[in-house]
Amino acid sequence: MAHFMDVHHGMHGITADQLHEAHQADLAVEGDERVHFERAWADPASGTVYCLSEAPSADAVQRVHTRAGHRADEIHEVPLTV
Repeated sequence: MAHFMDVHHGMHGITADQLHEAHQADLAVEGDERVHFERAWADPASGTVYCLSEAPSADAVQRVHTRAGHRADEIHEVPLTV
């Protein structure tokens, strides 16, 4: 399985509670696609949210986000980690 970093734009003013809710929505359906969302970060001022996941493909990540109600604007495979 590969790691992916996805990016969501336009989430200006997102709160910690809203980020938590979005992350929980991903976790609720991730198993159907064999995806595991490890962590999420947000910058409310810029409206950018980042999610790190382990998944079989970028398409699987997008399917989870779409079902959870917040389609990703970008998904990048992260082939190297330390």
